[in-house]
Amino acid sequence: MSGVTAITPDQSTVPVVHRGPVTSASYSITVRLTADGDPASVGRIATAVGSAGGAVTAIDVVESRPDGLTVDVTCSAADAQHSEEVVAALDAVENVHVRKVSDRTFLLHLGGKLEVASRVPLKTRDDLSMAYTPGVARVCMALAEHPEDVRRLTIKGNTVAVVTDGSAVLGLGDIGPGASMPVMEGKAALFKRFGDIDAWPIALDTQDVDEIVRTVELIAPGFGGINLEDISAPRCFEIEARLREKLDIPVFHDDQHGTAICVLAALRNALRVVDKQLTDVAIVVAGGGAAGTAIVTLLLEAGATNVLVWDREGVLSPDDERLSPAKLDLARRTNPGCRRGELPDALVGADVFIGVSAANVIPAEALAGMAERAVVFPMANPTPDVDPVRARQYAAVVASGRSDLPNQINNVLAFPGVFRGLLDARAKEIRPGMLLAAADALAAVVGDDQLNANYIIPSVFDPAVATAVASAVEESARAEPGATADVPGDTD
Repeated sequence: MSGVTAITPDQSTVPVVHRGPVTSASYSITVRLTADGDPASVGRIATAVGSAGGAVTAIDVVESRPDGLTVDVTCSAADAQHSEEVVAALDAVENVHVRKVSDRTFLLHLGGKLEVASRVPLKTRDDLSMAYTPGVARVCMALAEHPEDVRRLTIKGNTVAVVTDGSAVLGLGDIGPGASMPVMEGKAALFKRFGDIDAWPIALDTQDVDEIVRTVELIAPGFGGINLEDISAPRCFEIEARLREKLDIPVFHDDQHGTAICVLAALRNALRVVDKQLTDVAIVVAGGGAAGTAIVTLLLEAGATNVLVWDREGVLSPDDERLSPAKLDLARRTNPGCRRGELPDALVGADVFIGVSAANVIPAEALAGMAERAVVFPMANPTPDVDPVRARQYAAVVASGRSDLPNQINNVLAFPGVFRGLLDARAKEIRPGMLLAAADALAAVVGDDQLNANYIIPSVFDPAVATAVASAVEESARAEPGATADVPGDTD
């Protein structure tokens, strides 16, 4: 293990690895310790965490005795290995003993993150007779006669299915449906927190396109929208296209459309900072998968005219016989001149770099060849395409998916508001104009008096975000002929 040496409070030495300067709550641990009765023990404990590069967030005395203390120390680390190093540093403190280590992220997931709660009281005989039998039969019969009322009289009008096959989960790859569930639960929790939408994870134990399409088609009557999640390309394209054709509710692939909305919104504001126009800039997108394809499609829809896409084959060119049908289509829409080369070649003179490929596909120095006042968005997850901290040496505006740096481009800025607007409009489908409306509304949340190189995209906790996006999407949906279901009148 390479690194420098730090002195712990008891003068022993432990190696310290050079790592990023920021710790994260996702690697937060609580360590239960016993210490002697020396009043300076707590100070030595805190110093040990700091010496190991951790950040103390709480120290709680669990038990105090004449001969010593039992203490819970909560601290954050940079990664799992760093957590172990922090524990080792604590155990090395004189007269301090580690009794138990709890990973707070795993504790949060115990039992899952979701539950079902009733919206109506069930306290009396009258409550039961209306919510369930016999009163519920009247509502069922009314819906059989007027199926258009299902959205209004059931959860369908406010419920979204979060559907995955576990084939492309975060940056973890094909880990399967069971392992994907914590992500899908988290997605559902975000729907509720930011859009007041009831969502439910549907993890399918198949990667067969026909089976997935048919399964979603069968469960669709109980949902007002379908959110496809973490399904690998190119299958995700076919699944989405077929479901859109078959269903009368909106189908949204967040890895594609949610990402594209957020990128376009951030880019609009970044270009305001550097005083450039979308129609004039040269854009390079790294990654020709689901996210990259959707980003390019929306950029072209918004007016971009000069886009190149790079993937493992190099710059995607229409005359490259190695390309899959999906990548060939992307090449035809972006590179009619059949330009070839690798990513550093494509970046020469480019105004914008958008990365949705893989970790560290280029060194930061490769950005030096970009145009003046460049915009760089490395968003590969969990490790960006290029180090966003070092990228600041070469770019005027940098944004990434990281929560520990300015300008986090996070899909939660889009999908809750998008679905809120679609559900409120009783939309039957999603159209490009709705995606553009969502991106423009998201960008507009950042006012002229707020905009700067470190603030081109609002916080996910800004209450104006979901409301603005939802209103824009609802208005756009209602303005599109045939995009929404007829709104039935009230029934007794």
